[in-house]
Amino acid sequence: MNDSHRHEGHCCGGKAPETGSQPGKVTDPVCGMIVDPAVTPHHAEHQGKTFHFCGAGCRAKFIADPDKFLGDRPAPPVEAPPGSIWICPMHPEIRQEGPGTCPICGMALEPEAPTLDDGPNPELVDFTRRLKVSAVLAVPLLLLSMGAEMLGLHLVPMAWSPWIQLLLSAPIVLWAGRPFFERGWASLGSRHYNMFTLIMIGVGAAFGYSLVATMAPGLFPASFHDHAGMVPVYYEAAGVVVTLVLLGQVLELRARAATGRAIRALLDLAPKTARRIGADGGEHDVPLAEIEKGDHLRVRPGEAVPVDGVVLEGRSAVDEAMLTGEPAPVLKTPGAALTGGTVNGTGSLVMEAQAVGSETMLSRIVAMVANAQRSRAPIQAVADRISGWFVPLVVLVAAITFVVWNLVGPEPRFGHALLNAIAVLVIACPCALGLATPMSIMVGTGRGAQAGVLVKDAEALQALDKVDTLVIDKTGTLTQGKPKLIAVEVQDGFAADEVLALAAAVEANSEHPLALAILAGARERGLHPAPVEGFASQTGMGISGRVEGREVAVGNAAQMRRVGADTAGLEAVAEGYRAQGGGVMLVAVDGRAAGLVAVADPIRDTAREAIAALRAQGLRIVMLTGDSRGTAQAVASAIGGIDEVHAELRPEDKARIVGELKGRGARVAMAGDGINDAPALAAADVGVAMGTGTDVAIESAGITLTSGDLSALVRAVRLARATMANIRQNLFFSFVFNGMGVPVAAGVLYPVTGTLLSPMFAGAAMALSSFTVVVNALRLNGVRLEGAGS
Repeated sequence: MNDSHRHEGHCCGGKAPETGSQPGKVTDPVCGMIVDPAVTPHHAEHQGKTFHFCGAGCRAKFIADPDKFLGDRPAPPVEAPPGSIWICPMHPEIRQEGPGTCPICGMALEPEAPTLDDGPNPELVDFTRRLKVSAVLAVPLLLLSMGAEMLGLHLVPMAWSPWIQLLLSAPIVLWAGRPFFERGWASLGSRHYNMFTLIMIGVGAAFGYSLVATMAPGLFPASFHDHAGMVPVYYEAAGVVVTLVLLGQVLELRARAATGRAIRALLDLAPKTARRIGADGGEHDVPLAEIEKGDHLRVRPGEAVPVDGVVLEGRSAVDEAMLTGEPAPVLKTPGAALTGGTVNGTGSLVMEAQAVGSETMLSRIVAMVANAQRSRAPIQAVADRISGWFVPLVVLVAAITFVVWNLVGPEPRFGHALLNAIAVLVIACPCALGLATPMSIMVGTGRGAQAGVLVKDAEALQALDKVDTLVIDKTGTLTQGKPKLIAVEVQDGFAADEVLALAAAVEANSEHPLALAILAGARERGLHPAPVEGFASQTGMGISGRVEGREVAVGNAAQMRRVGADTAGLEAVAEGYRAQGGGVMLVAVDGRAAGLVAVADPIRDTAREAIAALRAQGLRIVMLTGDSRGTAQAVASAIGGIDEVHAELRPEDKARIVGELKGRGARVAMAGDGINDAPALAAADVGVAMGTGTDVAIESAGITLTSGDLSALVRAVRLARATMANIRQNLFFSFVFNGMGVPVAAGVLYPVTGTLLSPMFAGAAMALSSFTVVVNALRLNGVRLEGAGS
């Protein structure tokens, strides 16, 4: 193996490489592919360690010279900072320090780390230069050859023509086409045959034959000579095919560059500097890299928030569309969280930096998108299996084509045989097949990031496309997860504010979520709870205390009976709020029933519309909650469209129900936001974490919705289905193109229609097919994820 293809993990001794490794899998030390030791039959022992290989060829090479693949070899020249890792966009298991080409598909490697550098791609610059030179030479080459052949127009004396064609085509084939020959030759060495294998054989055969025919025409029998006594040459086929393949590569590289725009757009959201407030109160603009945790920063109107943190002073509306996908600005006041990259409105804010550098939400989003774009969807295994045997089969078909035409074809038999075999090799190049899945994944995950849908890997996206059952946690997903005071009902002789103030005074000593809702409701009404004396908690009943000399008890009916309060006039009202999913606390003052306070976890504004949209896409909705059955049924009825309700669940119960659904044949997605949802998220075919939830839930999920809003879940489902449909379109196009193109190039239509496919047209069609696949993938940038359609 060429030293320029040195991969990480070559000396890992059978252990998976630390970076980018897959659990239970290791790196083939010869070719760099990821191998499952439990599956591959190819192993070898060396110095007490076991190494595993993708095939017998790699194993044989390793046994012949282990030190070649395990020794310390000089790294190739790099155009990136030392230690930068470059990977293949089509085969992310190929990793090395510095640029190079992939030993599997021959494509140029790309930097692993996302960068803001939007400068020209070195390979694109190089191929563009080669294309310009080859195009300038290919035009007169084509005129010289085709003019004489088709029009009988000899622009130069016939004896000179082969030599002039040689002078014109040699720079095209030997210089402009050199990268194709290098990659094709490398593919023979690694036995990973690819499009460059076919290009090398086809172009090499045409140019090599023509060179011999020019230099030593006497070696050919008389049957090979034309009526003028010359041996025909096919320099134009070799030169024009190289030119067209270069054109296809340039178009493809330009289109591929567009797939990175989503990451660059995300990176560009962060400002380059931040305005830091010093200990003396002075303000200075400093580079973002110098900001540290705890720094106080000024965010002026219209500026982007530099890092993650919390508001200390000021009041302003902040546009968080980059995070949530929602256009409505969010009001920020002291204590509110700020996310780096969001845009401040018209107010001025002072914030404290709490997460900087790679710890910011924006950096984590960029890393997640980059990792997802490099991941492989299971559907790609189909293309990989086909590519494994496709190239050898094409070579065989080309050989058969050559033999058949040379035996039974019309004169000139050898010329027809050679050109048709070359056409088969060129049109069958499997580049479009290799691009079909990765390009769609790259564009789809980038589009998702813009819509607030972060995909951990391509497998999660494919799994979400197949889902038919959606399991949703209630609290924090269907509801806001923050109980609020919804009503205060009083008995005769008491005022609503009076009862609320007394209840809030006692609840101030409790940390129960419902107590916090009562306190927040009192503050919103401008009430300030008085100090409480003699606070006590009655287990299973409620709490009590003395407020400004009055005995106050708050709790359930048992608490009221304990203090001798008659609640007959409140029970009907209380039952009404409970039926709506609310929590009710009765209040007694000096042993007399004073009223009740009702608290409820509000349903998210978008929940009803989102559930309706999900059902419209054929999903069955199952709701899980740890709340009481009455509350769960009330929420389900209020939202509508819930097919099943499971209440009073523990975390393990949620995972069990997911398992039962899968056991019945359902393909399950689980959406949740809490630590108690993590087991169910992991048990589902694909977990969807609400971004407002805990890190544990997000880590357990394959997809994260940054907004924590169910409308983002609708966008996620539409994105998954659009992306997978795009992949299927690309694969179908690639299969049909090669399936139809190869027989036509071989000449099966000639006996019926007289149709033959020139290698030049085959080269143009091959280039167009690859370009079309990439352009089709780029359509995902415009897919509609909002509203009724997709």
